[in-house]
Amino acid sequence: MKRYFSIALIFLSFFHIFASNSLNLNEAAAELGILVRWDSLTSSGILEKSGHNVSFRVDEPFVVHDYQKVALCDAPEIKNGILYVSPKFFDVVKDFLLDKYEGSFYKIGAILIDPGHGGKDPGTNCEYKIKGKKVSIKEKDINLAASKMLYSRLKKAYPKKQILLTRSKDEFISLSDRTEIANSVKLGEHEAILYISIHSNAHSDKNVSGYEIFYLSSEYRRTVIEANSDTFEDDDVFSIVNSLMEEEYTMESVLIANFIVKGLIEQFGKSVVNRGVKEDEFFVVRNSNMPAVLIELGFVTNETEAKKLIDDDYLKKLTLGIYNGIFAFVTHFEQSRGFTDAK
Repeated sequence: MKRYFSIALIFLSFFHIFASNSLNLNEAAAELGILVRWDSLTSSGILEKSGHNVSFRVDEPFVVHDYQKVALCDAPEIKNGILYVSPKFFDVVKDFLLDKYEGSFYKIGAILIDPGHGGKDPGTNCEYKIKGKKVSIKEKDINLAASKMLYSRLKKAYPKKQILLTRSKDEFISLSDRTEIANSVKLGEHEAILYISIHSNAHSDKNVSGYEIFYLSSEYRRTVIEANSDTFEDDDVFSIVNSLMEEEYTMESVLIANFIVKGLIEQFGKSVVNRGVKEDEFFVVRNSNMPAVLIELGFVTNETEAKKLIDDDYLKKLTLGIYNGIFAFVTHFEQSRGFTDAK
């Protein structure tokens, strides 16, 4: 079998012609939410999605599905330090990974992005001089711009998930309406939802700067499941099940927060202050019955940081870090099948 396979590979390598319309693998994979792991020392890589993978090596015309099944295809190539593949190669990858994705036991069905403030509620509002003109920088505008960028990235990465915004324009939405929107999202069987609240910070000390991520304090108790007399025979059983589910949401929220911080560190290193992951009891976090985090992008009260927060290039980098963190969490969640299957 090995001899036959080796002969086939040698035969194919002689006749391999790389397609003129080759694809940038990192970009093509990101569009479909496929994670690319690359080892430059061995010139090999792994494409991952929902707990399944496709292994490949540069200049070798085959891939291996889940370390078991071999599939012949065009060989990947490196051009100017960028990894390129042919459409045929990518079709083989998609056919396997996206098919496997549909069969995942538990997955993230929806991600709700909530831009803080809006309309008559501007949030923090500061005025600074930019190029000789006074400019009013409003938190509500920063939150919306960042949320729409994040929405766009997630929509491209997860075309089969519900990617939602509580608001897509400058409008006022009450805190209770925001959590009602979150709690009313319809999910399929074995699907979960994430709640991502986007804000910008303020402080009496104008020198304070940096990003920070909040999750619900473990001391705050909430009801996250509906009491159904057909399911729960008495209050004690309901209380135990609710407590277990609440603890799972807290654990998942902490994981999301840590993944996002890691994503931001990878983007900025030490050039932007990392204020870390913290507990709090924000209304939207404590009233959403799902894993939830609140992200403070930076301080509008810090002139230098405020001016960065209205710069599109800076916001793109900021939202890329957040996106990478969410992507890492979703991959972790779906590979572990919702933390229910110890692999």
